Amino acid sequence: MRVSGAVTRSTLRQQIADALRDEVLAGRLQPGREFTVKQIAEQYGVSATPVREALFDLSAQGLLESDQHRGFKVYQFTVADYRAMVEARTLVMDGVIRDVFRKRPPSPARQLRNRDALVSVRRRAEEAARAARGGDLDILIGYDLRFWRELGALAGNTYISDFLHRLRVQAWVFAVPYLRGDADVRDWLWQGHADLVAAVTLRDREALRVVIDQYNGHAMSWADRLAAADPARPGHAPQPPDGDESADPARPEA
Repeated sequence: MRVSGAVTRSTLRQQIADALRDEVLAGRLQPGREFTVKQIAEQYGVSATPVREALFDLSAQGLLESDQHRGFKVYQFTVADYRAMVEARTLVMDGVIRDVFRKRPPSPARQLRNRDALVSVRRRAEEAARAARGGDLDILIGYDLRFWRELGALAGNTYISDFLHRLRVQAWVFAVPYLRGDADVRDWLWQGHADLVAAVTLRDREALRVVIDQYNGHAMSWADRLAAADPARPGHAPQPPDGDESADPARPEA
């Protein structure tokens, strides 16, 4: 009975963490929004213990900030943070591509497993691209995260896959407040999922590199647009006066 109770609590902890992460990704919990363990426990009708554990889990993932006296708040990423995320994933993905193509082709058994896995990845790609073309963020975010997670699993390194997944969740958390109110949102949603699956399927290194470069270049172009945007948008501080280079325009107002 003791083991069953532990499993139940652990499951509840994960369910609460997943629900709160979805709230953040949907933009219903905005960056800077503060809340307490008690408020979340009352909202979900559960005890404080699994809520506290879930909130600390999300803090460890970089999505929340904790304050001993004020509770928790959604982390407010800056444009500079977003650029760093893109740079980090670029370096890691470049290393993965080099490593994959340095090896001999997979064994027939591994090729069969990869082929079966790619069927699911291809479906994710189609749904993600369709949501991107329609500007449907609610659908896109879920499919995009699952697409990259399943695709990354083909590399066979869970540490790299987990690291890249964490970066993509953080990138979406940063992006959602901007994209929700952007009339041109469809222009800034990457739609190359199917092209990436095709390159992976054919083991075409050059095509794969081109698609990945487009993916990361697309993200950096969007960051450039944000850096020049209206200071009133989330994550932006007023531009410093001419000659004052001490202020960081990517930092939010205090």
